[in-house]
Amino acid sequence: MEYLPHYSVLNREAVDYLVENAKDGDWFSDLTFGAGGHTFALLQRNEKFNVLSFDQDPEAYKNGMELIEKNKVGDRIKFANTNFRNFDEVVKEKFGEDFEGFMGVVVDLGVSSHHFDKSERGFSFRFEGPLDMRMDTENNELTAEIVVNEYEEDELFEIIKTYGEERFTRRIVQNILEERKKERITTTKQMENICFHSYPKNMRHGGIHPATRTFQALRIEVNQELQVLTDVLSQLIKWLRPGGRIAAISFHSLEDRIVKHAYKGFTKEDKNLEILTKKPVLATQEELSENSRSRSAKMRVLQRKLDKTEEKG
Repeated sequence: MEYLPHYSVLNREAVDYLVENAKDGDWFSDLTFGAGGHTFALLQRNEKFNVLSFDQDPEAYKNGMELIEKNKVGDRIKFANTNFRNFDEVVKEKFGEDFEGFMGVVVDLGVSSHHFDKSERGFSFRFEGPLDMRMDTENNELTAEIVVNEYEEDELFEIIKTYGEERFTRRIVQNILEERKKERITTTKQMENICFHSYPKNMRHGGIHPATRTFQALRIEVNQELQVLTDVLSQLIKWLRPGGRIAAISFHSLEDRIVKHAYKGFTKEDKNLEILTKKPVLATQEELSENSRSRSAKMRVLQRKLDKTEEKG
């Protein structure tokens, strides 16, 4: 399957933050390789930078390996085809316990355009496709179809209400229960139709599509996105060198809240950590004109303070 192009949101801003204290030979990590936007931006910034990249998606990994070979940068990239929640394990495996750490880590939490634009992946209600939504199609057996058809009423309510922050959760859940009694809900269009008719008629058009929040909630549940994010942030701190930074790019309030609170907690526990972004970095008007999906992006940056001997001056 052809891997579709993907626009890496806040690419320049993220790289600018991450490389400020870096030197030749330093290592960075890109936790969501996707189409390679952030990884290659880091490699292009300095020919002596190196990157450890992650992607759990088999298609992204295959495409990434082809790009690495095509660009002849295999000696500067280590690539892990696994969920980034395994960060600590992968670092120890590829570098050993004595590894000094990273000067920068970028965590782009957005779903790749490839996933949204490929109907067979089931992420988007714009296309007819299987109700799948798995990032990792080889190791994750839980699909959105299973969630919708086999979860209990209270579980569905909690997922859509919490992960989707959906106003009409009760109606949507009741309509799911009614429909799945008639036949199994197996396609994105079936699910979209349920959401659409769960909204009052005067709210079905003109604003956010009635299926948007429910599809987000199902995707988060299938891929355990919020738990994975929580798990990895504390792992990253351990491997951050003095002057090293974490740039986390989120696309909805649930993720942003986790990042914001985690950063605050880290700085309270460790006085050598500091938050560099009092307010999140947003996409410029120029980027918004090029990619409307950037509109909800927020980037927050955390730094391990430089040792006095390493401070520039």
